[in-house]
Amino acid sequence: MEITNLIPHIEALIFASEKPLSTLEITELVNNALGYMDDKISLDKVEAALEGITEKYSADFYPFEVKQSGGGWQFLTRTEYHKTVAQLNGDKFLKRLSAASLETLAIIAYKQPVTKGEIEAIRGVSSDYAVQKLLEKELIIISGRNEKAAGQPLLYSTSKNFMDYFGINSPDELPKIKEVLSEQLVEPTNIKDTLKTPGHKNDENDGQEPLAVTGEGELIVHNSPGEGEED
Repeated sequence: MEITNLIPHIEALIFASEKPLSTLEITELVNNALGYMDDKISLDKVEAALEGITEKYSADFYPFEVKQSGGGWQFLTRTEYHKTVAQLNGDKFLKRLSAASLETLAIIAYKQPVTKGEIEAIRGVSSDYAVQKLLEKELIIISGRNEKAAGQPLLYSTSKNFMDYFGINSPDELPKIKEVLSEQLVEPTNIKDTLKTPGHKNDENDGQEPLAVTGEGELIVHNSPGEGEED
């Protein structure tokens, strides 16, 4: 089958699916649907068709696009239409999460796999209720046990639903912590030759330190030896 004929089948599968479809799943579904054909559709051909589909919907006049998100392919509304679509169901999901649940979810997302004890050590309070709520909403999963720790406590990680909701394919695509929390450091600003009095020599080696201003706007004064001291 030619790629141009294969593309509509793949588009239909992605559009109709309630969950993201991986490339392998799409390949299997297409071959099941077209079982009457002598030659099976290869994974390479499906990948080529997906490239064509993503390029097709990259045009600006489409309000949606086809992207890999949540571990598979799906149709997603473009960012500029978020507020329009959010009126239907977009924001209500996270609004039901408490501050404690959001804090716990953030810790799990960046430290996963992580035990409840480690979460509580970071938050400083019990996280039983928050963890339970996140499990109920299927934003996190129990991914195993820490066999090296006493009692082999459960390990928690983010789920496919979490990745799907935030439009990522793996935790590696989360913003780096230093990018989220970094503060803009303001270097002191040197003020040179701005307060020169008439007749003052403009000599870089005259022993005078340049004035400087800190990031908070405070003046840094460099006193000469003995200056400011009283007998």
